[in-house]
This record gives sequence, structure tokens and C-alpha cells, in this order.
Amino acid sequence: MSDALAPWNVSLTLAEHTLIVYALSVAGLALFAFFVKSWVSVNEVSGRYRTGVYAGMCITGVAFLSYVLLVLEFALGYDRRGDSWVPNANAILSWAPRYFDWTVTVPLLVIELIAVATLAGAAARRLRAVGIAAAFLMISTGFVGGVVIDSGTDTGALWTWGVISGVFMVVLYFLVIYVVVKGGRDLRGSEAAGTLRNAGILLIVTWMAYPIVFGLQGWGHGGAVLTWMQVVLSVADIVAKVGYGALVHKVAKIRSAEDVRAGVDTMPEALWISSEKRSDGVLPSPAHVAVTGGRDDLRRADR
Repeated sequence: MSDALAPWNVSLTLAEHTLIVYALSVAGLALFAFFVKSWVSVNEVSGRYRTGVYAGMCITGVAFLSYVLLVLEFALGYDRRGDSWVPNANAILSWAPRYFDWTVTVPLLVIELIAVATLAGAAARRLRAVGIAAAFLMISTGFVGGVVIDSGTDTGALWTWGVISGVFMVVLYFLVIYVVVKGGRDLRGSEAAGTLRNAGILLIVTWMAYPIVFGLQGWGHGGAVLTWMQVVLSVADIVAKVGYGALVHKVAKIRSAEDVRAGVDTMPEALWISSEKRSDGVLPSPAHVAVTGGRDDLRRADR
């Protein structure tokens, strides 16, 4: 059976083509802007939670590069013929790089969340491994059905691999819910608990856009459907990577400030959130420096 919509085989009107270019360009610029913002503000977070910030930077950096490729290939993959844009052999690359992006960034979204939650040690490592594996398998199996088999035109393969991908998505949903619920319980009474919950809810809700668009490939036809698919995915990427990343970054800053106030960590400068001072700058004590230096010496000796 070969009647599924291959998004890269659809001709577009002038308006549809313009809307897609706009959506792709705005998404790419938003991702780049958040990457820069995260880069310059990394020192606002203590070392304990900085892995989450680094993961967010990798996510938006990789996604930005994929959108640059999407825009370039979209420009090269369609030929203007009168009042229509007709796809050529390169048009598939105006779609496939999304899967390349997600294969890397969805596992990083899991790392980003766990890094600022309350899991630590072996428990964090186990859950991180499960999340990375489930995320990778969710995207790679979707890629097989949506792009690889018969160039994404086999409805049977699309739905079969879509269901397989959906199983791994359910695993991810349970993982995110567990992390958020545990964090809410451990951080009860802290502003970080509510922000962590909001980040988890935002991620779960936004992820629903992807299987919906994947399903459209199974029954939708025409340029209007393709336009909606591209626009919805671009918006979802902004929300899932920039909006979610901003919430995770806020959790990291709140918890950093709480650690400084509790005397369990230090930061050289005062920490501010929304122009509100959350903690003073605290330099490490001589005893802390001596202990840290000793640990560094041991690490060097181990090497």
C-alpha cells in the first residue's frame, strides 16, 4: 500500500511556500537567540546544575544548525513554475533533517530535565540511560517508517513503525512524570518545584504535536497540509527547546540560589531572577578551597 503523503513530494502555492520559509526562519532565529542567551548566562548557575544548561545549549545549537540546513534545502528543493513551487530531487532534505535534529536533541531534553531535578548518583544515571535509549529509539523508529521505507509513502510501514515509536514515547512520558513528581515531593515548599512541574507539563504537551504531524503523513494530501505540518513542527520546536529550556534554566538558578543561602554551595556574584535578588555573592572559604584543591590533586594523580 503506497498512498501516504510524502511531504517532500507536494507542490506549493506562492503563499504556502512563503509561510513555510517564514516559519523555518523564525524557528531557527529563536533557537540561535536562546543559544546565545544560555552561553552568556551559564555562570548564573552553580556547577551542581550546570549540566542542564550545557545540555540546553547543545539542544539549541544542534537545532539551529538543522534549521539552517532546512532553510537551505527548502530553497534548493523547489523550483518556481508560474504560480507554484514544484519539488525536485532535493526536496526530501527540506524535511529529513528534522529527524537528524531530534535524534540528538530529544535525548538531550531528558538529560536537561534530570540535571536540575532531585535525582542523584546511581539513580540519576540509571534513569538517564533509560531516557536516552527510549528517546533515541522513539525518533529512529519513526524515521524508518516516515522516511526510509518507500520514501515515506507506505501507509502500512508508516503506521507500524509509528506504533513502535509510540511505545518508546509512552516510556518517556512515564519517565518525565516520575522525575517531575519526585522533584515536586522533594522540593515541596520551594519555587523550584512549581517551575519544574511546569517544565514537565510543557514538554509532555508539546511532544503531542509530533505524533499528530506524523499521523498527518498517513492521510493528509496537498500543499495546505504540508504547510500546517511545517508550521506546527517549527512552533513545537520553539516551545520544546526554547520555552522548556527557559524553565529548566530558571529551576537551575532557583536551586543554585537556595544552595548558596543554605551554605552548601558558593557563587562569586549575587544571583538575580527577574530583577529580584535571590542570593548574595559568596566566595569559597579557605577550608573549602583546601578541600577542593586536595580533591583536584587526587584527580590529577588518578590520571
